Amino acid sequence: MTPVELSRTVLSAVRRAVDDGELSVTVPERAVVTEPGPGGCGDFATSIALQLARPAGQPPLRVAEILRPRLAGTAGIRDVVVTGPGFLNISLDAQADPVTGLVREIRRQGARYGHGDALAGQVVALRVPYEVRAEVVADAVVRIVGTQGGRATVEHGEPVNLRPVPAPEDPAPLGPDAAQWALLHPAPHDRPRITADHLVQREGNPLFRVRYAHARVRSLSRNAARLGFTAEPGPLTAAADPEPRFPLAANGTEAAPLAPPVGAGPAPLTTVDNSEPRPPLAANGTEPAPLAPPVGAGPAPLTTVDNSEPRPPLAANGTEPAPLGPSVGAKPIPPTAVNAPHHNAPHPTPNGPTTPHHPHHGPTPHPGPDPTPLVRALLTPLADHPRILTAAATHRAPDRVARHLVTVADAVLPLLPFVLPVGEEKPSAAHRARLALAEAAGTVLAGGLSLLGIDAPEHL
Repeated sequence: MTPVELSRTVLSAVRRAVDDGELSVTVPERAVVTEPGPGGCGDFATSIALQLARPAGQPPLRVAEILRPRLAGTAGIRDVVVTGPGFLNISLDAQADPVTGLVREIRRQGARYGHGDALAGQVVALRVPYEVRAEVVADAVVRIVGTQGGRATVEHGEPVNLRPVPAPEDPAPLGPDAAQWALLHPAPHDRPRITADHLVQREGNPLFRVRYAHARVRSLSRNAARLGFTAEPGPLTAAADPEPRFPLAANGTEAAPLAPPVGAGPAPLTTVDNSEPRPPLAANGTEPAPLAPPVGAGPAPLTTVDNSEPRPPLAANGTEPAPLGPSVGAKPIPPTAVNAPHHNAPHPTPNGPTTPHHPHHGPTPHPGPDPTPLVRALLTPLADHPRILTAAATHRAPDRVARHLVTVADAVLPLLPFVLPVGEEKPSAAHRARLALAEAAGTVLAGGLSLLGIDAPEHL
């Protein structure tokens, strides 16, 4: 059961309660279903009881108790719990995977995902002034109204019913895509910023994040094809690895064991000629300069180095090499500390070239076996896309679509490092499922940008 189907199920329960005479309300057009908030439980939650309490003339808890048995008896729903002032928390059957169902629905509908019939048969007449922002907003509203089965017309003259705050200057120098975004992203009552910030390829630019997220998803699909697999909705977690593996280093590769296992005996001797004592090698594999002057060379010049504590020999490049092993009795070095990069240093990603860390999203984690928190963060905006399109069409507000695309992009970007196999890892069903989820987000991003009249690039 997908969130869209669950929303219809909630409305069906309301309709049955009205038909049975327990509620005297007008059935709303849509029931908002989201993931449970603090204090909630289950897979999804809805505030429909709070929404209907005032029209029904009953307390929210009473409305929730009326709806709860009607929801609990629906196929695909395991349990319904009422929490707080009247929130309905819904737990789905184990086989009713909401992520798989949602991804399949988005793949089936493609660019038409979120289209509905909320305005079917209606004609929305827009009267706008002769001003560039009003023209751009009206053009986007025409496309968005069309997604809900309606038809919008644009005329000029009084009385005006669509008058956003005008742009302070001509946005044409920004180029078509950035100009569209600069005029559509702010709310109609906010003055748009016509600045070069919209052209900067940095995470502080919302337009860049949206287009970059779409381009990254398309890149993942191309790279997956090169690895010989495609997207397929299904479980997003991988099975446990049956073979023991070395701990992973911070860069995602397998670290060599730091010490031989207990009882394994001494490490094998190397082929280096040990007939004469040799100084230890530096960390870069070169021999350091001799620690003492040759015989007869006279005393070494005094230096200002404090020799009150022993120091490791200097390497040939003048730097101190890392110690080759822990001292006797010292605690072992944690495996994750091996080759750990600086937190602000560039790092190689499994899906593309070396890129810097993005402080907005935090350090990119190693693609572990359970990206469930990231999936849940992405599931909500994807499932909310149809409601956003309906609200934008009803309120003639394309800015709602623009801000929703930023939410989707910010939710999918942390998930992308988990999609492709890393190192010697083989493509699995979990990788195919994660790729399908990422492509679903890319479909929503591309469709939303198209409604705003903005190009969704394959490369960026």
